[in-house]
Amino acid sequence: MNSIAKSLLKSVKRSQAVWLRSSSAQSGKQHLRKLVLGIETSCDDTGAAVVDDAGNVLGEALHCQKEVHLQAGGIIPVVAQQLHRENIEQVVKEALGVSGVSVRELAAIATTVKPGLALSLEVGLQYSLTLVNKYQKPFIPIHHMEAHALTIRLTHHLEFPFLVLLLSGGHCILAVAQGVSDFLLLGQSIDIAPGDMLDKVARRLSLRKHPECHSMAGGKAIEHLAQTGNRQQHTFRLPLQQYRNCDFSFSGLQNLVNNVIIQKEKEEGIQEGEILSCVKDIAAAVQHAVAVHIIQRTYRAMLFCIKNSILSSRNATLVVSGGVASNQYIRKGLQTLADANDFAFLCPPPRLCTDNGVMIAWNGIERLRAGLGVLHSTDGIRYEPKAPLGIDISKRVEEDSIKVPKLRKKIQWFPQNHISENTN
Repeated sequence: MNSIAKSLLKSVKRSQAVWLRSSSAQSGKQHLRKLVLGIETSCDDTGAAVVDDAGNVLGEALHCQKEVHLQAGGIIPVVAQQLHRENIEQVVKEALGVSGVSVRELAAIATTVKPGLALSLEVGLQYSLTLVNKYQKPFIPIHHMEAHALTIRLTHHLEFPFLVLLLSGGHCILAVAQGVSDFLLLGQSIDIAPGDMLDKVARRLSLRKHPECHSMAGGKAIEHLAQTGNRQQHTFRLPLQQYRNCDFSFSGLQNLVNNVIIQKEKEEGIQEGEILSCVKDIAAAVQHAVAVHIIQRTYRAMLFCIKNSILSSRNATLVVSGGVASNQYIRKGLQTLADANDFAFLCPPPRLCTDNGVMIAWNGIERLRAGLGVLHSTDGIRYEPKAPLGIDISKRVEEDSIKVPKLRKKIQWFPQNHISENTN
């Protein structure tokens, strides 16, 4: 462990842990329903929750590492691992305590085993297997992105199939959810995720030094400053315009933004690390470019699904989840896109869009009901840092070469020609 990691861990020990808790009115009552404990440690949040098969969240707890990683300018895997180790037992005890449920009453234990940071996944899996073996409980290994995709079925009555867009710091995925463990992958980021890109731009702009943003995560800081910025001061070329598929790319856009920042620093005679006078305009332009790129690819996914009868035009639904889904500017654009194409538009509540134990427990309930992946022997169970989502049909999307037309309903913050640049 390097000196930066050690100093960060020391600072954590001197400060209070960050806890987010909630409980339902069911807490403390005798339970006749099946109960699942969900455990989440795929990245930098330690989460646990108890959910029953009626969708009641009986208890949950979450330890958030955000402040630590903000100090470091990004997630340091070995620090995340150590913080998971220090907090996982307390998080699980907290969730069980609030729920009024003992481990013996559980029908199963569900845990994220893929994808994610290897060092973080290892902590959750090892702790879970200790509980499973001690109490002889069935174990349900969970795919993190499948859990995000199906969280909406906890909060809304939604039947399969539906289109799902997962936006986060680690992923950008378009897929069709056809069943609890049945997904068609339409497209994904070929490089970095939108949340990662926004965080990197925020660091390059030194937004932690901005008086309005010192305690905000990068993406949140970009969204905040963009509200009072003029996006039309900067125009960024949108990625992958020549490719009629549903893949995403954000690294090239990040490079374009970095070039503008360097140019503006020279014009203003300031060094890297100082705040540009036009920082709000850059934030607004970056956010807008990310939004348009996401909307264009999602539009093509909608058209592909209807054209190929994967979704019915009578009751099609777009679900958007993941941490970046909490960005109101991006969400507004996607909502308008859905409305214009007669798709219902659904998002989980913000606290369930980010990583949490509730979505893992709920995915465990879904799998328990369907009898999918419920293990009574944990021999050979391993975590998988990289794991694809579903069956990849992205080549079929590209072969269809669907041209994205102009929207019938104008998105108020778009110049109308922007949504269909190059009409592809």
